[in-house]
Amino acid sequence: MRILLISGIVFVHVPFDPQTSPFLGANGFVDWIRVFLGDSLFRVGVPCLSAISGYLMFRHGLDAFDYGKTIRSKARTVLLPFVIWSLSFLGLVLLIQMGGIGFGYLPDTINASPRELATLAFAIEDLPVNVPLYFLRDLLLCILLAPVLGILIKRYPLTVLAIFFAYAVLPVPSGIFLKKSILFGFSCGIYASLHQLDIRAVDRHAAMISALFLTAAVMLATALYWTGPDYPVWIDMLRSLTAICGIVGSWAISALLVRSSLGERLSRSEGLSFWIFCAHYPLLVAFWMIWNRASHPGLYPLFYFATPVLALVILIISHNVAKRLTPTLHAVLTGSRTGGSRSASQHVPENGTNQKGWSEPAKEKATR
Repeated sequence: MRILLISGIVFVHVPFDPQTSPFLGANGFVDWIRVFLGDSLFRVGVPCLSAISGYLMFRHGLDAFDYGKTIRSKARTVLLPFVIWSLSFLGLVLLIQMGGIGFGYLPDTINASPRELATLAFAIEDLPVNVPLYFLRDLLLCILLAPVLGILIKRYPLTVLAIFFAYAVLPVPSGIFLKKSILFGFSCGIYASLHQLDIRAVDRHAAMISALFLTAAVMLATALYWTGPDYPVWIDMLRSLTAICGIVGSWAISALLVRSSLGERLSRSEGLSFWIFCAHYPLLVAFWMIWNRASHPGLYPLFYFATPVLALVILIISHNVAKRLTPTLHAVLTGSRTGGSRSASQHVPENGTNQKGWSEPAKEKATR
C-alpha cells in the first residue's frame, strides 16, 4: 500500500509561509486539520516505507542475502532515479533563477558554493533541492549498512532495536542520517523478516489498532497545534514516537483496505507511487509560486486542499503518458518499477523481481 503512504506525503509537503502558517489559528478547525494531516497522520509515511524496504530486502533470510547483487540492483532501482530526479530539478531551478524567478521559494542556487550545490543535488549534509528525495538518500545508507544491520538484528535483536529506538526518539544528533526514524523503520522491517514474525497476526485486531493509532494522531495534532511551530522537546519526541508507532498502525489500516476493490487496484501501482514520490514536490512549488502572484492569504485553505488533489491528477496522467510514449525512460525514472496487470503472486513492490512458490499469506503480504 505504498501508494497511500506516498499520497499522504504529498500533503506533508504543501508549501506555506509565515502569513499562512496553521499555527496562527486564523482558520480555526481548518488549520487544525492541516496540522493533523501534515504534521501528525501522514508523518508515518517515512518510517513505514523504510520498514517495508527492510522487510523485503531480507525476505529470503540472512544466508541467502547477496550483498553484491543487492548493491547492483539498488543502484538501478534507487540510486539512478535519485540522481536523475534530483539533478533535473536542480538544473531547472538554476535555469529559472538565472531568469530572476524562484528566489524565496527555493534555495539560492546561483550564489551557492560547490559544497552547497553538492548538498542540494545529493543531500550530502542537508535536505536536497527536491526535498522528499532525502528519503532515498537515507535509504541508500541503510542499504549500504544492510549486512551489518542484518547480522546485528539476527543476533541481538532487542538490544539493537532499543538503541535505534532511543536514537530515533530522543533529542540526540542525527549523525549521518537526515531522518533518524528511517534507520529504526528499516531495522524493524529486517527484524520482522529475519525472525519470521507473523505480521498478519495484527490483522485480527486491525480495527482496534487502527482506532488507537488514529486517536493518537488526533491527540498529537492537538498538542502540536497548541504548542507549534516551536515545539517543546517532549512534544517533538512524542511526534517521533507516534510516527514510529504508525508502522503498525499503517499495517493495520491496510488490513482493512487490502481486500477491497480499491486496495486491489492500488496494489498494482508501484511505478505510479515512485513517480508521485519523486515528482510531486517540484509541482507543489510551481503551484505555490503561481498562487502567490494571484491570490490572497485568506484563501490559503482552498490552496491547501485543492493543490494535492490537482497534483495527484496531473502526476497520474503524466505517469500514464510517460509509460505509454517513452517506456524506456519511464522504466529508468521509476527504477524499473513496471506497474501493470501482474497477479498478486508476481507482484513485488521493491525491485520488480518475480518470486515463485509463495504461499497465500505471503502473496497477501506482498500485495499489501
